[in-house]
Amino acid sequence: MRLAARGHQVTLLEKRDQPGGRAYVYRQDGFTFDGGPTVITAPWLITELFELAGRRAADYVTLAPVDPFYRIFFPDGAHFDYTGDTDRMVAEVRRFSDDPADVAGYLGFVRRTERIFAKGFTELADQPFLHLWDMVKIVPDLTRLESYRSVYGFVSRFVKEDRLRQVLSFHPLLVGGNPFQTTSIYTLIHYLERHWGVWFAMGGTGAIVGALARLFAELGGKLCLDAEVGQILTEGRKATGVRLTNGRELPADVVVCNAEVAGAYERLLPAAGRGKYTDRKLARLRYSMSLVVIYFGTNRQYRGGDGPALTHHDIILGPRYGPLLADIFTAKKLAEDFSLYLHVPTVTDPSLAPPGCDAFYVLAPVPHLGGPIDWAMEAKPYRDRIMRFLEERYLPDLSKHIVTERMIDPRHFRDTLNSYLGSAFSIEPILTQSAWFRPHNRSEALPNLYFVGAGTHPGAGLPGVLSSAKIADALIAESGR
Repeated sequence: MRLAARGHQVTLLEKRDQPGGRAYVYRQDGFTFDGGPTVITAPWLITELFELAGRRAADYVTLAPVDPFYRIFFPDGAHFDYTGDTDRMVAEVRRFSDDPADVAGYLGFVRRTERIFAKGFTELADQPFLHLWDMVKIVPDLTRLESYRSVYGFVSRFVKEDRLRQVLSFHPLLVGGNPFQTTSIYTLIHYLERHWGVWFAMGGTGAIVGALARLFAELGGKLCLDAEVGQILTEGRKATGVRLTNGRELPADVVVCNAEVAGAYERLLPAAGRGKYTDRKLARLRYSMSLVVIYFGTNRQYRGGDGPALTHHDIILGPRYGPLLADIFTAKKLAEDFSLYLHVPTVTDPSLAPPGCDAFYVLAPVPHLGGPIDWAMEAKPYRDRIMRFLEERYLPDLSKHIVTERMIDPRHFRDTLNSYLGSAFSIEPILTQSAWFRPHNRSEALPNLYFVGAGTHPGAGLPGVLSSAKIADALIAESGR
């Protein structure tokens, strides 16, 4: 969209049968399910796209605020309402901790995350890191901001109550990171949400995709569906276009790859065009976890009358926090317990389900395919454990009321979304895989090949992915192409 708004002739190639990529939409039996991202933060990064084209975003899509941002449930039945309002957050902290130091600590945490946000997002998120010097010159700032600490370790400096530590440290999981390993720079998400809120597009995230596709067409962009790229064509130190899996070739002056970056290097580029990203290098990188997601619709609504009151975004934490994450990220084994994200968009937008019904998806972080799990054997039993747990604790008589369902597991991320090892968020956001250490937004081997998306700088999540597009657009403009 940025390139089309600047007058380039742009052809967008989409493997699947509708636009959106990971933000795919499943429509079945009168229900609408967002297949991918549902938490919208930094909404100005979306509205800015329309403004670049001289349009008003409100004429294309309606964004509604979500409050609370999340309702976080604990095994004992207690819940924490996570919002952007200081007074309400302080009241929640006091409900969970008798120690006044935790209130003071929380307020201190907010102040520190504001500083991290100012550096990590406002200043650096849309800046390219193409040279080692780009990294070296910010080392003093990163050291001062304690980026060498993990998110959980950083949070633990401010609050002592165990559940509060979980509440303030779960955010890396939204971008594919382990709170015990992800650099504390990612605590900026806390302040980003406070600053701009958490939003939902009426009609679902697919409504944003539809709005962008509409504007892209108005700008003269060409969208090709069912067009899977099989190879990025090269000649010398130049990308010359792409070849589709059906054999058709499309020449191009510039190629922008928004496929998962490790999978793209592995599958789409010849050895001469890969630079340092050989098979050996790719195998040595650390990748995010994968996901199991179950989309289901019920012929009744769940509003708390006979179970816990659910909100739009519900985080259900299991009995083990650190050990479960160690099983997922390090041991790569499928644990008996789980933590879940339960999405209930019909709380905000009833149009996503037939009258009197609810649409859900429940998401469980699981190991990527680098472990020994046989998903052909494990998928159905794992699904049954999750749904039985929801029925017993959160959705009474669920099995009697499900009227439609579908499920994806790590094989979907590998086979349909072309993600290396079936990771859901590409390269894991640890310090030594951030900024200059991530695959760059411009290829080192092919200067007219650019990368955007979760695996390149600045990282996963809608704000990160949209910021990567700003970087690529600016680099292309600077190149004079």
